[in-house]
Parts: sequence; structure tokens; C-alpha cells
Amino acid sequence: MDKTKTPFLQKRGIAYAAAILCTALWGTAFPFIKLGYSSFAIEESDIGSKLLFAGVRFALAGIMVYLILIFSEKKLPCTHKKDILPVTVLGLVQTAGQYIFTYIGIGFTSGTNTSIITACASFFTVLFAPLFFKNDRLSFLKIAGCVLGFAGVLVMNGGGSVSADTMFGDVMILLSTVSAAAGNIISKKIAQGRNPVKITAFQLFIGGAVLVAAGFLFGGKLSFSNTESILILLWLAFVSAAAFSIWTALLKYNPASKITIFNLLVPVFGTVLSGLILGENVFRIETLISLLLISAGIAAVNITIDIRKRI
Repeated sequence: MDKTKTPFLQKRGIAYAAAILCTALWGTAFPFIKLGYSSFAIEESDIGSKLLFAGVRFALAGIMVYLILIFSEKKLPCTHKKDILPVTVLGLVQTAGQYIFTYIGIGFTSGTNTSIITACASFFTVLFAPLFFKNDRLSFLKIAGCVLGFAGVLVMNGGGSVSADTMFGDVMILLSTVSAAAGNIISKKIAQGRNPVKITAFQLFIGGAVLVAAGFLFGGKLSFSNTESILILLWLAFVSAAAFSIWTALLKYNPASKITIFNLLVPVFGTVLSGLILGENVFRIETLISLLLISAGIAAVNITIDIRKRI
């Protein structure tokens, strides 16, 4: 009799609930980033200030996670020399690279195109995970699940459009999406045998520091002149600290495709929460159809894993 206990986050129901919690937290970032831009008086074309805003957010998130580690371990956590390079690479790819490409790209394309192209991250992860992890095989149901989920994003955003005018921005967002997918794979790879919370703390701070440097390089500036802007920034930092910590742990204990497919829920949560917080009219039939398609896609990707386990 195998007495080995299943890790808490590897239990199916808990893993699914935790993944949905992460996407809901990231969904709150959509309206709060808009509120943050307004509170900090950041103009749409001010890429430098946007990068600086993101950098302070992620660096602060890294500090939050580090403080939690100090409290839980009752000492100053440090990373081993052998871990410095992989954690730095993760911070550069998953945090710095992803958001540098995002903030440059959104100035040259539409929000609709951004949402649609970003949804490809889950698709890329499902397709390429089998190349790096033997237990994460590609199957027809996984591909079908990605297609259903992507169709849901298309429905919610009206299909989007590609033109020569938006091509540069679309390419930048695509590179951001590739960075996100690569970050998921790197995160799962280096989380094996390491503390996922510690990884999150260092990679967020490193990525945030690079974004801050990039923000200053582009001439960005922030003015902490009111309490509202500070509270918004603290909430966004908390969202990143909590969601990335849980997400990294989920990737450690579960197949990457099983978890990353839930990322398709982020734009749904972002749309609905924008409606609730910003008063935008988002309660349309398209949102419901989108949610149904994305849910079917998530189910398809996870059903294939369950069937393989039974066999």
C-alpha cells in the first residue's frame, strides 16, 4: 500500500479552485490598472511611466512575498548560488520581458487585439509543454480545448482585426505572449525541488527592478501625491504577490497544460470586474457565450488528463 500523501495543491478540486482564484485576482488588475493610470495621471502614450508603474508594482510584490517568507521561516531567506541564474532568467522572461513588450505593444494596437493575442499564451504552453515534460502529453482533447477557449476570447472581443497600422503593436503583444508561455514552462522547470514562494519573491523583485530601470530609461515618472494612488499600487502588488506565489506552486505539482489553460478566464474576470468597478457595460450575451466556450475548453484539457490517469 502506497502511503505517500498527495501534495495539497495536486488534489484536483483544490488545484482547480486555486487556479480560478489566481485568474480572478489577475482579473482585478484590469480595472485597477486603469484606476492607477488615472490616479497617477499617466497618459495613454506615456510608456515610460507605465513601465515604471509596473516595475514598482512587481518589485513591491516581491518584497511582500519576501516578508512573508521571513515571518514563516523566522530568518532571512536567501537563494543558493546555483539558483541565481534560473531565477533571474525567470524574472527577466516572465515579469520584465512580458510587461516591457506588453506596454510597448498596447500603444500601437487595440485593446481587443491585445486581449485576443494574449489568450494565445495558454495555447502555446499546451503545445510546447510536451517538449519539456514527459508527463504532459499532447492530445486531441487538449488541442480541442485550446480551440474552444480561444474561440471564447474571440467571441468576447468581436474577433479583432489585423492591419498594417497595428502590425508593430500586434508583434510586440505576440512577443509578450511568448514570454508569458515561456515563463510558465521555466517556472515549472525550476520549481522542482525548490520553494515556489521563494522563487516568486526573487523573480518578482528582479523583474520589477528591470521594469523600473526601463521606465526611467523611457523618461517615466510617478508622483505619490495622494493616498488613493498608494492604495491602488498596494492592491496591485498584493495581487501579483498572491497570484504568482500560488501559480508557481500549482505549476510545480501539476502538468503545465492543466493549469495554464485557466489563464483564459483572466479576460473574462477582467471584463466582468471592469463592469462592476468602472461602470462599463460588459453584461452582454457575448460575455456569457465566451464564458461557456472557455469553460468547455478548460474541461476538455483536464478531461484528457483524467482519462489517461484512469487508463
